[in-house]
Amino acid sequence: MKFLRFIFIILPVCLLFFTLQSCNTEPVERLAIVDTDGDGIVDSLDNCVSIANPNQEDDDNDGIGNLCDNDFADPNAPLAQCIDGFADVYPCNDYDLMGYVSIDDLGGAGSSGNDCWGWVDPTTQKEYVIYCANNGVAFVDISTPNNPIVVGKLLTATINSAWRDAKIYNNYAFIVADRAGNHGMQVFDLTRLRNVSNPPETFASDARFTEFGSAHNIVINESSPYAYIVGTGKGSSYLGATIMVDIQNPLNSVNLGTINGYSHDALVVTYNGPDTEHNGKEIYIGSNENIITIVDITDKSNPLTLSTVNYSNVGYTHQGWLSEDMSYFILGDELDELNNGNNTKTIVFDFTDLDNPTFAFNYFGPTEAIDHNGYVVGNTFYLANYRAGVRMIDISNIQNNSFQEIGFFDTYPENDIADFDGAWSVYPYFPSENIAISDINRGLFIVRKSDL
Repeated sequence: MKFLRFIFIILPVCLLFFTLQSCNTEPVERLAIVDTDGDGIVDSLDNCVSIANPNQEDDDNDGIGNLCDNDFADPNAPLAQCIDGFADVYPCNDYDLMGYVSIDDLGGAGSSGNDCWGWVDPTTQKEYVIYCANNGVAFVDISTPNNPIVVGKLLTATINSAWRDAKIYNNYAFIVADRAGNHGMQVFDLTRLRNVSNPPETFASDARFTEFGSAHNIVINESSPYAYIVGTGKGSSYLGATIMVDIQNPLNSVNLGTINGYSHDALVVTYNGPDTEHNGKEIYIGSNENIITIVDITDKSNPLTLSTVNYSNVGYTHQGWLSEDMSYFILGDELDELNNGNNTKTIVFDFTDLDNPTFAFNYFGPTEAIDHNGYVVGNTFYLANYRAGVRMIDISNIQNNSFQEIGFFDTYPENDIADFDGAWSVYPYFPSENIAISDINRGLFIVRKSDL
C-alpha cells in the first residue's frame, strides 16, 4: 500500500515540481522581449500590438492605441448617416451627424446653450468650437469629429446669462455677455488649448476689459485689429451704443469711441464690392431692431452713416450677412414668424449701392420656425432656424430673386413650430467642411454634407 501511494500520489507531485523549476523562467523572458509590430514597444507594454505605433497615441485614453481603436479607424466616419430622412432620431436631408457633445458635458447639469464660433490652431491645424453656454464658454476639439473632446471651460465673469457671444482675433477669443452685470469683455489665449494634459481644464481669462458692463454681441473683422462691442446696455452710460475697441494688443484693449444707436447684431467688413466708391473702407452694417444702418467706420474718430434701409412687416431686425460678392445683404427678422404667422422669412436687400440700398425680395422656408443666425459660404446660406435646426439654402440665383433649400439637419426633432428652442447658431467655416451647430437644449452637433 505504501508503494502504491508513492506511485500514484507522491511521484506525480515531485515530477510537476521539477518540471516547473526547469522551465519557469524561459516563458517570462521570452514574453518580455517579444515586439510583434517592431515599433520598439514590447507586447506586454504596447497598447496596439499588431500595428506599429512607437508614440503610443491614445486620444480617448481607453488603453487602446488610436491605430487599433475602431473609434479612430476612420476619423470621418459619421456617428449616424442621413438615411431615409433621419440620422438617428434627427430629421435630415443630405447632412450626416458626425459628432455630438451633450449640454451637460458643455455647461453642466441644468445649463443651456446659445452662440458658437470656431478657431483653427495655425500650428497644429486642429479645429475647435467655441461653444457659449449660459454659465460660460466651452472649448471643444473637433479634429476627430466622431470623438470630440471638451478641452476646457472658461466660466462667466459675473453671473449666468442666456446671451453670450465670442469672436476671435490673432488666436485670442473675446467674450461678452448680455444682462450679466459687470461682465465686460473676457480675453482668452486660445493657444493654451494645446497644452491641456487632463481635459477638461477650468481656465481663467488672460485679461478682462471692463469699461462697460453687459453687451449682446461682439463683432470682429479678422482682417483688422478692432472689436466692436454691440448692444451695450441701454440703461448704461453708453445708452446701447457700439463700442469700438483696439485689440492689436489683446491683453491691453483700448477704447476708441462709439457708434451711436443700438445694434442687436452687426457685420463689419473691409469692403471690396460693386460700389467701388467705398472699396478698401471698413464698413459696419447694423441690425438695429427695426432698421438696417450702414456706417463707414474707417476713421474711428468720425463714424459716418452712409444710409439706412427698412422693410415692411418688421418684427425684430435681428442679424444678417453679405453674399460673398457683397452685392446682397441677407437678413433674418426674429419675430415676424411669431407676430405675423408666416413661414420662416428671409429678407434680401440689394447692396450694390451702399448709399442707396433697396429691398430685393423675401424668401419663405418650408416650416413656421423662427430664424436666428445665418452665414454665407460660397453660394450656400447656412441658417440656424431654432426648432427647424439648420437649413442649407442655395443662393446662386439670388440676382433672379430666387433661393432654394438644398439640405437641412434638424437638432430639435419634436416639432418645427415658432418658438425659442433648438438651433441658436451655426459655424460653417472650418477647412474640413465639418459644420458646428449650437443647440440651446441639447448641446453641440457636428454635421457634414453626406457626399463629401
